[in-house]
This record gives sequence, C-alpha cells and structure tokens, in this order.
Amino acid sequence: MSLHPPVSDTALSTQTGAAPRPDPGPALSPAPPRRFAAARVILALILREMSTRYGRTPGGYIWGVLEPLAAIMFLSIGFSLVIRTPALGTSFLLFYATGYLPFNLYQTLSAMIGASIRFSKPLLRYPAVTWLDAVLARFLLNSLTGVLIAVILLTGILAVIEHRTQLDLPPLVAAMALAMVLGLGVGVINCAISGLYPIWEMVWSILTRPLFLASGIFFLYDSLPPLPQNLLWYNPLIHIIGLMRTGFYPTYDAAYVNVTYVLGVSLGLLAMGLLLLGRYHREILNR
Repeated sequence: MSLHPPVSDTALSTQTGAAPRPDPGPALSPAPPRRFAAARVILALILREMSTRYGRTPGGYIWGVLEPLAAIMFLSIGFSLVIRTPALGTSFLLFYATGYLPFNLYQTLSAMIGASIRFSKPLLRYPAVTWLDAVLARFLLNSLTGVLIAVILLTGILAVIEHRTQLDLPPLVAAMALAMVLGLGVGVINCAISGLYPIWEMVWSILTRPLFLASGIFFLYDSLPPLPQNLLWYNPLIHIIGLMRTGFYPTYDAAYVNVTYVLGVSLGLLAMGLLLLGRYHREILNR
C-alpha cells in the first residue's frame, strides 16, 4: 500500500515539463436531429414569393381575384352580344367561369413552375436549398391561390345569378386536381428544357398560344364536327374542362372525358422533367 498522496494531472505535467491537459468539462449532449428541414425551407420560399409577388403591389391578393373575374366578365359580355344563350344553361358568367378557371389554374402553375429555378437561383447556391424545394414551393403556393380564387369567384357567381345548378363536388375536385397535376408536369419539364435551352420558353409560348381557343372554354367538345373532335381529343385541357362542367350541369354527359389519359400525360411529363432536373440541375444553375 502506497503512502504517497495521489498526484493530479496538472502537478504531474509540471514535474515532467509537459503542458497540462485541458479540463474536458461536462460531457455535451448530442445535437438534436434536424427534423422538417425541407418543410422549413419550402415555407421560407413560399413566404419569400408571397412578399415578392403580392407584398410590393397595392392591393396584393385582390388583383389575383380581380384578374380572372375581369376576364370572365369580358368574355360573358362579348359573347352575349352575339349569342343569345350559352351552350349550357342560361348564364354566360357560369359557363365561361367553369371553363376559364381550370384553364387559368393550369396556365399559372405551368408558367410559375417553369421559372422556379430562375426565380430562386440565388438561394439555390446554399446547400440547404434544393431545386426540388423551389419547385414544390411554387406548386403549393400557386395551387392554393388558384383554388381559393376559383372558390371565391364560383361562389360569388352562383350567389348573383338565377340558376338551377346542383353542384356535384367529386367532378369539381377531380377537375381542379387534374389541372394542378398537368400544370406541375408541364412546368417541371419546361423548367428543365428552358434551363438548358433558354429559347425554349419563347418557343413554348408561341406553340401554346392557341390553347386558349382550343381547350373548350368557349364551346362544347360535343358540338364540334368529327374531324376537330379527333384532333382536340388529345388536348388534356378538353377533358379537364369537360369534367369541370359535369359538376355544374347535371344534364351534361361528357362521355369523351378520359381521366386516365390526362393522368398518364401529366405523370409522364412530370417523370421526364424530374429526371432531367436531377441530371442537369447543376448545369442549369451554372449558366
């Protein structure tokens, strides 16, 4: 048994001439795991776009409602001067609203998502922000905005006109959901192609300009001759707008509507767009 007192590390270091070892202190608990990091990034991107698009404009979100309302009003007034009654029902406002609102939702989503990387390019240089976050943020914000605008306008139109409409919600929800998925698919693949070839944005704008006239906003697919029907059937928006109108007009049977075809086109475009962005997003960011 030793009679010498225990020697501390500091004293031992002094005796041997070595530097004293630092006191490690109390053990630190491990850092908490990063949960919902992607959700926080997407929410931050949504708030940024809301402040950029609506926060700097007098009226803000009011213009989002007034713009489609003005378009529907002009269509209704213009065609009512030429045609006595619309193709369905007795209200021009309701007929054109059921065609214009899903088309506007698709068009807004495809345009906004197509420019999502360019809009958030400075932020995408941070490791925490990915190109998928930018796409999802624009999709969520513009989808919710478009659906909210459609609900407000359709509710207001039904409140001010005389109608015998019996709403069928499943076709309405399905039509708006299909417009959202189609807008997402077209927007993602356009985001990839226009990022690699900037001229594609202008080419796409020219190619799709006739869609406003060829998507069934002003007419019924059933009333067309066989040749235009055979050509326009391949336009997914024809099916979406036809499905939308079946939810407002119980007597209208849009037998030509094929939900599987619209989903196939939308998901196919989305898959190709995601593959292209996954492969070439670094090249797009470095341009």
